[in-house]
Amino acid sequence: MAMPRSLRCAAILGTLATLGSAGPAAAVTITMSCSALGTELELCREGAEAWAAATGNDVELVSTPNSATERLALYQQMLASGASDIDVFVIDVIWPGILDSHLVDLSDLVPQDEIDQHFPAIVENNTVDGRLVALPWFVDAGLLYYRTDLLDAYGQAVPETWADLTVAAEIIQEGERADGNAQFWGYVFQASAYEGLTCNSLEWIDAYGGALIGDDGRPTVYSPFSQAALEQAAEWVGSTSPPGVLNYTEEESRGVWQAGNAAFMRNWPYAWALSQGEDSPIRGLVGVAALPRGHGAEARHTGVLGGAQLAVSRYSEHPDVAADLVRYLAGYDEQKRRAIEGSFNPTIMALYEDPEVLAANPFFGELLDTFTNAVARPSRITGDRYNEVSSA
Repeated sequence: MAMPRSLRCAAILGTLATLGSAGPAAAVTITMSCSALGTELELCREGAEAWAAATGNDVELVSTPNSATERLALYQQMLASGASDIDVFVIDVIWPGILDSHLVDLSDLVPQDEIDQHFPAIVENNTVDGRLVALPWFVDAGLLYYRTDLLDAYGQAVPETWADLTVAAEIIQEGERADGNAQFWGYVFQASAYEGLTCNSLEWIDAYGGALIGDDGRPTVYSPFSQAALEQAAEWVGSTSPPGVLNYTEEESRGVWQAGNAAFMRNWPYAWALSQGEDSPIRGLVGVAALPRGHGAEARHTGVLGGAQLAVSRYSEHPDVAADLVRYLAGYDEQKRRAIEGSFNPTIMALYEDPEVLAANPFFGELLDTFTNAVARPSRITGDRYNEVSSA
């Protein structure tokens, strides 16, 4: 059923722009939510236009709130009412388990060989109770950034373990402060009370072989893996990490890092281009690696999975056509275009060996293993109770 006009106008917070041919009316009009602004919106628009031109259908783009929290609330309101206003949703990597009952099973509409192109961890994340409720669109994962010049100057290797990182951070911090930079710290990350802390915590615990939530849905934060990881992180605060890290999100930690005041940083791939920007004090001095592993038999390199997915509403009047749009946008050629023009990390593994993609984004080749081994947040297990787990 459709939402009342007054509610729809209040909820959609944006304008509808019809894309497609200017000739006779297209067979079907598909409505899609895109990002609110910026490069992501423009690339989404261009991809939708290309699909519309190729198929003779039309696409209406709906501008949604830029805040992920507000966007999820809007989606939940619309879907709970059974509204057919939006056919294709762009959803966060942690939303499949929250919205799954309202989304179409794409495994019935997308060939298996196309599904198999994507990172298995993301496909698994998007599969709820055996139903593939979204196709991967672009991917993020937590990464370790390091100062190549400082590692060379102090004879330190890229850390393999968190213990290695702690030692290297201490050595470099001590040396830089002795050289007169009293503001220098060994390691910065995100420890403010928000989703970013959940990501960091899961990465620490997973590096030791543990998990936040077990397969049975029960918390495992009191396991030996979790305790070892969290005790280690607590020791950094005020030692190799500033006391203010307890209020840091991605941008606060990047600010310290990009000012040249940290040896190591945990952040998402977006920080690479900014760190290497023309006005960056550390341009040309930045390396990227997988996050360190813990110790013990179960230890591994890790990084929390991030990114966006494309889903079809169960209330769509044209689910087959909507799924065709999703297939196009999540396909090889479109993901390649987005990687080259917008530096969006593809979810199709073969693109990390594509010469044109690597020419535009040289560091992409270093990310393949990280994305392959990325760990998903437990939203698929916790479902609509994920926010309770994340904020606990």
